[in-house]
Amino acid sequence: MTEIKSNGIQGIKDNINELNKALLGYRTPQTSKAVWQLINTLVPYAALWALMIYLLNADMPFWYILPLTLLAGGLLVRIFIIFHDCCHGSYLPSRRANKIIGYLTGVLTFTAFFNWRNSHLLHHATSGNLDQRGVGDVWTMTVDEYRDATFRKKLGYRSYRNPFVLFLLGPIYSFFIVQRFPSRGARKKQRRSVFYTNLGIAGILLLAGFTIGLQTYLLIQLPIMLFGGAAGVWLFYVQHQYEEVYWAREESWDVVRASLEGSSYYKLPKILQWFTGNIGLHHIHHLESRIPNYRLQECQNEIPLLQEVEPLTLRKSFKSLGLNLWDEQHGKMIGFGALKNGLPLNV
Repeated sequence: MTEIKSNGIQGIKDNINELNKALLGYRTPQTSKAVWQLINTLVPYAALWALMIYLLNADMPFWYILPLTLLAGGLLVRIFIIFHDCCHGSYLPSRRANKIIGYLTGVLTFTAFFNWRNSHLLHHATSGNLDQRGVGDVWTMTVDEYRDATFRKKLGYRSYRNPFVLFLLGPIYSFFIVQRFPSRGARKKQRRSVFYTNLGIAGILLLAGFTIGLQTYLLIQLPIMLFGGAAGVWLFYVQHQYEEVYWAREESWDVVRASLEGSSYYKLPKILQWFTGNIGLHHIHHLESRIPNYRLQECQNEIPLLQEVEPLTLRKSFKSLGLNLWDEQHGKMIGFGALKNGLPLNV
């Protein structure tokens, strides 16, 4: 790509046609990289399972085994990113291969392929649009909406935004309960994917009952899901919930700004970037969702224009925990505490 002199996000917008042309070159899946990622993710995951089963059968205290479930939870996040790419049809060149891998990784992550794919694609189409909230996103209220809400709704929103609820109870509810049922208005393909995923999970439970024992399976699977689920929800949260994030009403919503300003460039340490399958490069993913996760860093390194996006560091990202409402007047996220300055606060 010819180097383009830019001036931040506006410079990127001014050169969006050139950027889109450059991005096209990274959309092509590379089978060798995809297969290697499957190997270096699923093999260690299976090996950890085998080790934990062995240690439990050898009467090793569970607390000694718990750190291994944390490591396996990190690998489960990486498995989910593979599943996520399959939902976008970007992981492998073959549509059929994406579907097969998507279904298999969906069983491992307790997530139905077509059912989740539908809501996630809708998230991509509406991210940052204040008038299209409610599907595949984190519940976000504006200051005015919160101010005018009933006491009960305010209490519900505050409870939802509590980190304990959001990152612990939330994943339990989502992966163990919500994903077991088709979405409202789901079509036949989506309902069928939920049925087959549930059948696959039931098959694993049945196999575990006849081999390692259901108790052993649950002692390993539950903490893996809790750790992996919490990490996954945090990633999704911080990718769209930070102080200078982009939100706009329908009439002024801009897809480029929604991608580059409404999706963070979450710059993680290399080891965390590996476990999270490069999903921290979320600004690129939203700008061109057909780029496989294993090509996102390559894209970031080789297109100077993308380097105009300011990264969100790990340290700075924790500030987002205190940001709860979108302030339309000032165009930024604020915390509940800010409401005390000039706005009525009933809860």
